[in-house]
Amino acid sequence: MANRQLYLAAYDISSSRRLRKALYVLRSFSSGGQKSVFECFLTAAEKVQLLEDIGQVIDPVEDRFILLRLAGAKHIRTLGKAVLPQDGSFFYVG
Repeated sequence: MANRQLYLAAYDISSSRRLRKALYVLRSFSSGGQKSVFECFLTAAEKVQLLEDIGQVIDPVEDRFILLRLAGAKHIRTLGKAVLPQDGSFFYVG
């Protein structure tokens, strides 16, 4: 399996049309998320593709997008009902 890194992707988009498009893009790369923040296990190629895809959606003057690599992702602690991010060998879409 390809070497994957855990990232947090978040956005603040002012247009509802661009917001729906950004949500569609992020859901195709994420393994979980809530509202406008998503957990993504990405290879280097997937990271490049995500940044390219989201760059075609957002307005750089009005919108914000950030992709943060989480260092030390092997030591994630959760509280409450939280579930650890899953890095499965495949993702089911449908």
